[in-house]
Amino acid sequence: MKAIILAAGRGSRMKDLTESKPKCLVSVHGRPLIEWQLNALRRKEITSIGIVTGYRREMLEKYKLTEFINKDWASTQMFSSLSCAHRWLEEDTCIISYSDIFYEPEAINLLIESNSNLAITYDPNWHEIWSKRFSDPLLDAETFRLSSSSCLLEIGKKTSSTLDIEGQYMGLLRITPDGWKEIESVLKSLRKTERDKIQLTTVLQTLIEKASYKIEAIPYLGGWGEVDSASDISTYELEADGQAPFIKSKD
Repeated sequence: MKAIILAAGRGSRMKDLTESKPKCLVSVHGRPLIEWQLNALRRKEITSIGIVTGYRREMLEKYKLTEFINKDWASTQMFSSLSCAHRWLEEDTCIISYSDIFYEPEAINLLIESNSNLAITYDPNWHEIWSKRFSDPLLDAETFRLSSSSCLLEIGKKTSSTLDIEGQYMGLLRITPDGWKEIESVLKSLRKTERDKIQLTTVLQTLIEKASYKIEAIPYLGGWGEVDSASDISTYELEADGQAPFIKSKD
């Protein structure tokens, strides 16, 4: 099993914090985001780790990861970055991690233990975190609905009701070669310009709508966080004792 970290974009909402470095090098609790991710992956014995780079890619060379370069990082979205690593996705099961999140090794373990071709982790206690990050949690939260068998029914749409939100997607997923083949099959009708602009949550929703594809959704109750702004960092670091729902352990 391999892992791929998607780190091509700048993260413009971070403003000055990413003016001179990639978003994944922004620190939370004294450690760059990418080091939280690498620590979690390696503690679960995933050592074949790739990274999709773009903005200020030279600053990530010190981590000595297998590099896939998204030369069009400034004009494309997450799925385009993922496609840059298609060789790995075609050959082996891969855990995909966004580069602007931190989490504990247990999140990786949940995906390792899954038998699904496509699986994601989600936080059922999302409202606690979002209430600390935003004055109105619904300003940023998106729909997330599940079937009785814990498969994803809907993801990534705007809503004005918490009834449409059974959790929040964390930016962690598992894709087998068969799962990747299905993604490519469903999206093959899209023009390149459309593929370049599509988000991964839109890809997941498209699989559900066009192919009735079963995407396993796995609840995760450990510490984690998503960093979209400087205020997010302040929010997480106010949790000085490192308690849930943010970070439970630095080890």
